[in-house]
Amino acid sequence: MTVSAGSFVMKETATFFTFFTSRSSHPSHSPEFLSTMNNPFGHHLPIRKVAFVAGANGISGGAIVDHLVKQPHREWSEIIITSRSPIKSVFTDPRIRFVALDFLEPAEGIVEKIKELCKDVTHAFFASYIHDNDFSKLHVKNGPLFRNFLESVDLACPRLQRVVLQTGGKHYGFQFRDIKTPLVENMPRYEGPESIFYYEQEDDMFAIQKRRSTWNYNIIRPMAIIGYSWQYLGINETLPIAQYFLICRELGEAPRWPGDLDGYHRVENQSFAPGIADLTVWAAIEEQCKDEAFNHANGDVIVWKFLWHLLAEYFKVSMDKFEAPTEETKPMDLAEWAKDKKPTWERIVAKYGGETEAFQLNAFELMNWLISPSLQKVPFISTVTKAREFGWNRNDDTYQAWLNTMRSYENAGVLPIS
Repeated sequence: MTVSAGSFVMKETATFFTFFTSRSSHPSHSPEFLSTMNNPFGHHLPIRKVAFVAGANGISGGAIVDHLVKQPHREWSEIIITSRSPIKSVFTDPRIRFVALDFLEPAEGIVEKIKELCKDVTHAFFASYIHDNDFSKLHVKNGPLFRNFLESVDLACPRLQRVVLQTGGKHYGFQFRDIKTPLVENMPRYEGPESIFYYEQEDDMFAIQKRRSTWNYNIIRPMAIIGYSWQYLGINETLPIAQYFLICRELGEAPRWPGDLDGYHRVENQSFAPGIADLTVWAAIEEQCKDEAFNHANGDVIVWKFLWHLLAEYFKVSMDKFEAPTEETKPMDLAEWAKDKKPTWERIVAKYGGETEAFQLNAFELMNWLISPSLQKVPFISTVTKAREFGWNRNDDTYQAWLNTMRSYENAGVLPIS
């Protein structure tokens, strides 16, 4: 399918360079020395930034890395990336350094591993996440995961200036309660019995920052994330939906809408991973954004009905026998549907290409929630007015973002080319 790329509205952001006083008295750590490093003429050069990205194998972390490598060397001199498992992508940029870390391990051991490698880190980005389809268990690992990351970079990175934590729209508790939309950053926290681990992560960051008082933070809250990931697990709605359409095509079946009538007509905004990365890095280097939380959304809205038909067209799936949902339509269990579909996926891969391992049953379990995330009938909309007021002006076409993501999976050999 031939698709035309959507246009982006970009604003070039000014780079603020800050000279700082090191905690060390060694002359090689002085601002004067740093500003003239590798500069035989003695001209004052800006101190270059060094990034540390946790969760580089994920959708958001990978997009942050991809965004950083496109920036000039004079702006980001080194990009240190980490994940628990080896990086599946190949980076040729010489600034990239990889270190395998498990942030569920005690911070003391992590500090020993990274204190030399990360001694010049100025900006730390946290996009790690351990998924569990039982949302009540998410805090068990994700709380300690961020706490150990934070303790580690706080102790191992003496030049740290900014920590950026990515959470998400579930911060507002729409999955548990009726809530007014659009979602805004200063909404009160959800105080019901269910746990939202984002609050624990934020509180840990506030406490450690107050204790240290040498770095600032940002919090980025995207909506449902669309984007390519090098790994197949976690929150990733694009891949199982692509597989659903491809399997329906192979079986000669119409791709039934798996939700109810309200979901079919639901209006929502979503977040394209490259756009999240753009906001994340922009906020991290802007002086006026210190200690601020920002929502992320693409800047438009979608209706699932129209997206469903667009994807059917992209994957060349006949809709002749498609039956639109009615008031009586009950949601289907996608995980139950997928239980016996792996042989079909393997047949598709054998005939047309793709990755057999990309078929993950737990991804379809998650889709049951993503298709019907709440009993609310109000639009799922998050406002980005605050980010606009601070100077961020990127927009992404969400329908085009879905198509671009499918093409990325095809180009990577994960999906067969449509």
